[in-house]
Amino acid sequence: MKPAEFMDFLHVLENMKCNTRHGWTHTGRRESVAEHTFRVCCMALLLEDEFPELDMVRVLKMCLIHDWGEAVTGDIPSFLKTERDESTELDAIHSLTARLPDMQGKLDTLYAEMEERQTPEAKFYKALDRLEAVIQHNEAPLSTWIELEKTLNLTYGVEDCAPFPFLAEVRKLSNEDTLRKLAEEA
Repeated sequence: MKPAEFMDFLHVLENMKCNTRHGWTHTGRRESVAEHTFRVCCMALLLEDEFPELDMVRVLKMCLIHDWGEAVTGDIPSFLKTERDESTELDAIHSLTARLPDMQGKLDTLYAEMEERQTPEAKFYKALDRLEAVIQHNEAPLSTWIELEKTLNLTYGVEDCAPFPFLAEVRKLSNEDTLRKLAEEA
């Protein structure tokens, strides 16, 4: 990789700090894509000893790059994302990896693994991604939720977490948080 390629790529990734997600922080501020990515990576790091059978370095790489496309496209909430949006985001990812010819093959292979979700690592990364979104919604003021999220927050990522008992338990705790939060509104 040439230093100029490295710098140019970092400039694109800076958009992840600026592009906001649908979710909000507990202070009532929109969450950035980079903040979501940071916490998904922290989750993987903290769970390394709980899942010794996983290649957690591979999981961390997946977590780090999973929203790179949003540096170009911005965030589209999963419940609004169409096949066309998915395709646009994948095109953005490939245009980004093409900027790093020395790493392109490695990065594209990793993205393909993530998209296919057949390996334990890819399934685990996706469970973390969805679980973090639920946790963040629970931390945000209820006034920032749209009506759909009052039910979606109870089901989103449940299937993804189910193969991992530890994550399934955390997901269950998240549902309890959601129900508690909704009860406070009533």
